[in-house]
Amino acid sequence: MSTIIRRLEEIRARMDAAALKAGRNPGEVGLVAVSKTRSVEAVREAFDGGQAIFGENRVQELLAKAPLLPAALRWHLIGHLQKNKIRKVLPVVDLIHGVDTAELARDIDRIAAELGLFPRVLLEVNVSGEGTKFGFDPEVLREQIGELLALPRVQVEGLMTIAPYAEEAETARPFFVKLRALRDEIAVKTARPLPTLSMGMSGDFEVAIAEGSTLVRVGTAIFGDRGEILSG
Repeated sequence: MSTIIRRLEEIRARMDAAALKAGRNPGEVGLVAVSKTRSVEAVREAFDGGQAIFGENRVQELLAKAPLLPAALRWHLIGHLQKNKIRKVLPVVDLIHGVDTAELARDIDRIAAELGLFPRVLLEVNVSGEGTKFGFDPEVLREQIGELLALPRVQVEGLMTIAPYAEEAETARPFFVKLRALRDEIAVKTARPLPTLSMGMSGDFEVAIAEGSTLVRVGTAIFGDRGEILSG
């Protein structure tokens, strides 16, 4: 068994255990293998090991990898999306995690209409208030959510956040709680369930699952530190 496949199995086992501990069905939580900067060979190995969804931060890297890998592989864009890359990425990705302004959502909707597509998206929320992070301010999202849900092409499926980096996973819990509470509030206000919560990464995904995450984004814990040489 290769190192990547062994790590995938370990991550899945930890995800299942975290869900069961929280009284959740493990089938409710999906895994996005974050493959940014990873080789096509590493991605193919993970795909052959049963991993279906891969997340890329940069459109250029995603577009370079996608034609070299099986068509059944599903791509998520998890990084910031620039306006001039929308047209290129929409036909390729299954889900965009980082829609962080109403202007970007409107641009996606307009271009999607031109392409005949109905893109699935998540709204990125900066629940920590960090100036270095992209994302809606929660109050701004409350004000603009009606407009966002009314866009005819964009399919808003939920929310996404990135917790501040910390050594201790528990430090992230309040931010996951805030995102889930905001989702629940919006769902009641708009009568739209917004079932997807993308939160949790290699260092804190078990805490995120405990707080309701339905998609965790894991890279290092699967592929190792960048530059690490993996052997079977």
